[in-house]
Amino acid sequence: MRPFLSYPRIPDTVELEIVSVSVDGRDLPYSQISRTEKTVALHQTGRGDWDLATLHLKAVLPDQEIADGPWSDVVCLAVLSENSTNVRSTARLAKGRDGTWQGKIELVRGRHLRRAVLSLAVVGEVNGVPGRAIGKSEAPWYLDLKESTPRRQREIKIVEADFREASEEWLRGFKDSAWVVATVEDPEIPIVYLNTSGVEGLVEVLNGTSGSAAEKVLRDTTTSQIAQDAWIAMFHTAVSNLDQDDDGTPIMPTGWQEPVLKMMLPDVLPGRQLTDALREINECRTSGAGWAELQTNIQFAAGKRSQIAKKLTGAVRTVDREERSEP
Repeated sequence: MRPFLSYPRIPDTVELEIVSVSVDGRDLPYSQISRTEKTVALHQTGRGDWDLATLHLKAVLPDQEIADGPWSDVVCLAVLSENSTNVRSTARLAKGRDGTWQGKIELVRGRHLRRAVLSLAVVGEVNGVPGRAIGKSEAPWYLDLKESTPRRQREIKIVEADFREASEEWLRGFKDSAWVVATVEDPEIPIVYLNTSGVEGLVEVLNGTSGSAAEKVLRDTTTSQIAQDAWIAMFHTAVSNLDQDDDGTPIMPTGWQEPVLKMMLPDVLPGRQLTDALREINECRTSGAGWAELQTNIQFAAGKRSQIAKKLTGAVRTVDREERSEP
């Protein structure tokens, strides 16, 4: 097992802020830049043909830590990427008189599809080795090309389709399933496909808001089961292709995969720090050692998130009451 830290790094958080955004030379309204959500909504109603967004950035680094640490030739880089297009670009920030690091990075619309991720990397020479990653921003910014309102969290998309005659050919192979969860078709948003021909009447019950006690029980337990399946699928997707830094340490992914891992890892590998749990889960998956045994923990963590035990308990009690009330 490789050591988690093979060289010193900056222990404090590095802060990254988008000061302003201009689109084709015109300032983006501040209502479309959320500093609390760390999200920028780049879609502009009536102006769908823009080409270039320029992001003006400011970063705050722990100067005392950098001055006292064993680093030299420190460089601050803004990194803009998007998984769905495999695009990655960087821009170097310069240190200003006030001690902050400032600069800009450009987002070319033609190179991006849905949602780009902006992060900060601090690089320096450590023990004679140049280009070491010694720090990074804790939370990335999201640049959403499809939204006009800045929202960080995005809901799972639910699509109803008759799997027997679906336009997506791959769905036809699941014609006997009530639902399937897709996490790779759209890398930015997991999709739950409901089979309208799988179980007669099930989709109508799921879409309903009232009905008999039996219908409510069915709706609650089924939605919980779907949620559990979605959590399991999302977790496996998130850990299946983790990037690694130059010393082999797995890097926390961005997008929906980040909150999935942060919420589930404490239950999958209890008692570990998040960074240690991420390293351990990656080593278990890649080596196979202990991976099969962890499936029970993954199922437990997904069930906890979907509250399936609570919903099943309610269902059993409802059925019991119905039986007792029968003459």
